[in-house]
Amino acid sequence: MPILIDGHNLIGQMTDINLSDPDDEAKLVAKLRRYAAKKRGRRIVVVFDGGVYGHPQNLNGYGVETRFVKPPQNADQELIRQIRAIRRREEWLVVSSDRAVVGEAQARGIRVMSAQEFAHRLQMLDQPRVNARDKRGDRPLSKAEIEEWLRFFGVDEDEDTLYY
Repeated sequence: MPILIDGHNLIGQMTDINLSDPDDEAKLVAKLRRYAAKKRGRRIVVVFDGGVYGHPQNLNGYGVETRFVKPPQNADQELIRQIRAIRRREEWLVVSSDRAVVGEAQARGIRVMSAQEFAHRLQMLDQPRVNARDKRGDRPLSKAEIEEWLRFFGVDEDEDTLYY
């Protein structure tokens, strides 16, 4: 499923990226690349305001396409233009919390996710995963198990000596 993202809107919801950071766009794109890599063929288009000097103009690659909108246009106008150009509407997801962008996507039958919800998904990438099988084995050893391991390693519990 291709994803169209309102970049600065999403950064505003991230806890580990700040809009005042001069590298905020590059940091978001790095996270989006990791997200894209989780599913083969995932395509992400992220739109940012501020296509002016000082911004990295080419952060494309690894499933992520970036677009920096130059004034007098803004990202919301570009997102709406792109939403109107989408042909296979059922395949796309739009990520934004901007009312105009969300309204345009919904009016065209395109699925929408809030920037806050998508930010949560991205931040889950940084969380260690624990599966149920790992948790089942995470219990204290019984006295018998401890004694068995001590014998295995040649330790006499009473004398703290090694057997050779």
